[in-house]
Amino acid sequence: MADKKFEMSLIAAGFGGQGLMVLGQLIAYTGIEEGRFVSWIPSYGPEMRGGTANCCVIVSSEEIGAPVVDVADIVVVMNQPSLEKFRDAVKPGGVLIYDSDLIEKPEGLRSDIRVIGVAANTIAREVGGDDKVANIVLLGTTVAASGIVGDAVCVETIKEKLGKKKPEYLPKNLAAFEKGKAQA
Repeated sequence: MADKKFEMSLIAAGFGGQGLMVLGQLIAYTGIEEGRFVSWIPSYGPEMRGGTANCCVIVSSEEIGAPVVDVADIVVVMNQPSLEKFRDAVKPGGVLIYDSDLIEKPEGLRSDIRVIGVAANTIAREVGGDDKVANIVLLGTTVAASGIVGDAVCVETIKEKLGKKKPEYLPKNLAAFEKGKAQA
């Protein structure tokens, strides 16, 4: 565990089925592998697939007092309703990452945050995947833009958590992660 105090928070939001819960879980699992304290809390709309879904993740060098995240260091959104809901939930100096394939370029955002538009679905298709790996593109961007978890450890987590479940997707997931990092 690092000697320096560290704490970062993330909100990932979109429609159910877009893989945002998996994105949050991969960050949480990576944080655990790094020896940090972690919380991951999912929140679903009334519909399971196609309804709204989001999760909050905290990765910290110290015990986490309250796992609720109202304002985050990083906000990742994959649909317009989530952008509208969480656009102001980014801490000053934080990062807003959005899927530019699914969301129009946001207007009127604060100047004290970094905004990164990523054509996640386009990139997912470029690496031979389908929209199911768009979340991994955004994971790569999140890790590279924020440092919430380490790059190499996150790759190992992807191999462990996703590679064992669906080995046929592993090369696509790893390529999507690398392409996503390049967007940061």
